[in-house]
Amino acid sequence: MITVSINYILGLTATVFFIGLFGVILNRKNILTILMSIELLLLGVNLNFAALSTYLDDVIGSVFVIFILTIAAAESAIGLAIITIFYRLKHSIELEPIKKRLTNKI
Repeated sequence: MITVSINYILGLTATVFFIGLFGVILNRKNILTILMSIELLLLGVNLNFAALSTYLDDVIGSVFVIFILTIAAAESAIGLAIITIFYRLKHSIELEPIKKRLTNKI
C-alpha cells in the first residue's frame, strides 16, 4: 500500500485553496469563474478537514466535511439559479452591469 505524507496532503490543500482565492481576487468579470473559485476554496477546506480527521483518527473533521459539502451544494444550486435568471433577463453573465447599477444607487 502506498502511504502519502500528511505534509504532501496539506500542501495540496493549501495549493487548491490559494488557486481558488486567486480566482476570486483576480477575476472580477465572469460570475461563473467566481462561483467555481468559491467551490475550489470549499474543496480545499474539505480536503484539509478530511486529511486531518484521518491523520488524527477523529470523527469531528468528517462531520465538518459533510456540513461543508451540504453548504457547497446549496450555494451552487442557488448561484446557478441566479445566474440562469440573470442571463435570461440580460443575455449576459458579466458583472460590469451589476456593478454599474449598484454604484448608481449609492
